[in-house]
Amino acid sequence: MELIADIFLVAGALGAGFYCFVLSRRLKRFNDLEKGVGGAVAVLSSQVDGLTKTLAAARVASDGANATLSGLTTRAEAVAGRLELLMASMHDIVDDETALNAGPVDEAGSEPGGSVFMRHGPNGSPS
Repeated sequence: MELIADIFLVAGALGAGFYCFVLSRRLKRFNDLEKGVGGAVAVLSSQVDGLTKTLAAARVASDGANATLSGLTTRAEAVAGRLELLMASMHDIVDDETALNAGPVDEAGSEPGGSVFMRHGPNGSPS
């Protein structure tokens, strides 16, 4: 009986050894850097590194563009404010030559290129 148990024990050990050998070969093929999943993982890892570097460069470029645009926006707002002040200050100035040559204008605006709108004074009468 002991001999039969020893034979089964040796057969089981040989079967387990053969199974480990087959698994080892499959694992080597699975992790092969040329064809297997190991190669795919290596390629994906290198692509992730490249994308990380590209993303960092894009972030630096966008930060620089943001700073430039902020400066330009500030300058544009300042210039717009100055233009508004200039327009407000020139609103009441009448061109001397135009005022001399125009003469009296009919209140109905019948002059051929004249304005159809009339300016009213503070009391509502035409000025």
